[in-house]
Amino acid sequence: MQKNDLFRQDGSVFRILAIRGDSVLAIDCLKRTMPQWITLESAALCTEAELRELTDIGLFDLESLDPATKRVIHERFTLVAGVLPFLADEKMRTYAIKAIAEEKGISTQTLRNYLCLYLAFQDLSALAPKRTADGRALTKDEKNMRWALNRYFYTQHKNSLNTAYALMLREKYTDAAGTLISGYPTFNQFRYFYRKTRKMQTYYISRNGLKNYQRNNRPLTGDGVQQFAQAIGVGMLDSTICDIYLVDDAHNLIGRPVLTACVDAFSGLCCGYSLSWEGGVYSLRGLMLNIIADKQEWCRRFGITINREEWPCCQLPATLVTDMGAEYKSSNFEQIAELGVTVVNLPAYRPELKGSVEKFFDVLQGLFKPHLKRKGIIEPDFQERGAHDYRKDACMTKEVFETILLHCMR
Repeated sequence: MQKNDLFRQDGSVFRILAIRGDSVLAIDCLKRTMPQWITLESAALCTEAELRELTDIGLFDLESLDPATKRVIHERFTLVAGVLPFLADEKMRTYAIKAIAEEKGISTQTLRNYLCLYLAFQDLSALAPKRTADGRALTKDEKNMRWALNRYFYTQHKNSLNTAYALMLREKYTDAAGTLISGYPTFNQFRYFYRKTRKMQTYYISRNGLKNYQRNNRPLTGDGVQQFAQAIGVGMLDSTICDIYLVDDAHNLIGRPVLTACVDAFSGLCCGYSLSWEGGVYSLRGLMLNIIADKQEWCRRFGITINREEWPCCQLPATLVTDMGAEYKSSNFEQIAELGVTVVNLPAYRPELKGSVEKFFDVLQGLFKPHLKRKGIIEPDFQERGAHDYRKDACMTKEVFETILLHCMR
């Protein structure tokens, strides 16, 4: 009797994990319960081939598996490896399972399942995820349902499932006189097939377009802002059109101002801003001048008194992170690199990579909008038919609005 031998007893197959005197630490390879100390009295030897015939677990050559499956296998074995030294001590084994489960954010039962699988078969491939691919051919009704979904549902017309189902019946299950033939699938069957085959990526791209998917529905991967904001000195630049209409000194309507800001990604501090009537290179010029300006003197121009420590920023950041806007890729802006500043242009439709400045705009407008109702503030319904014309409410000049912004930034 040796370690890892297989024995049959009482209708089960046991694998020996440890030997202590007349007792052995064994695991039931069929039930796959936690190992126990037992005595094998009338046991008969069993082979690995016989064990495989009695179980539904498929074992494979690791070299034949795809990289994703290998990664899952090694991740699961890493969890199991922390428990293996404590197999013989039930108390320490339980403690180790609980500690690893809490650290990795999984249930203790899941970890026990992985442990029992590995111990029963002593093969890493036993930890591979189950293959759920359905290799059977689609029936005629399923082909019709797939055709209807692709033709009527996954389109920019954004038809409902009920509409797609009705159009499928009209095209595939009616005779020349337009009468339904017998044996057509029910709507419940159609909805079940849709839910079983649905992929949200296909849903969003087909109905809303690829650009909308990349901007609003694409899954977030990587470290996001953290990959740029490992220390102070990384400024994120962006512009937005403020949700307010302004007038000139003669109370003539001008329009909505453009706010350009630079926010430190690590601390969230506003390094500088520019409020102008037009964006592009001109707003960037004002932004750069404001970044290096003395903020105490700048606030004093608008009648606001602050201490220098309240806004301690009068230097250019070492790195500037921008999007793919034309003004940020222009030769004029690139000249800033001659001052030793590194410019990083993010790929298109990646707003989460400069989330600090995006959130800055959101918080800033959320501060002043509740206090400026009926003073030119734009509500979410401003583009809807019959909505109030917010241009008629405009009553503030750019200088007054900038003073309000500075109070919100403090």
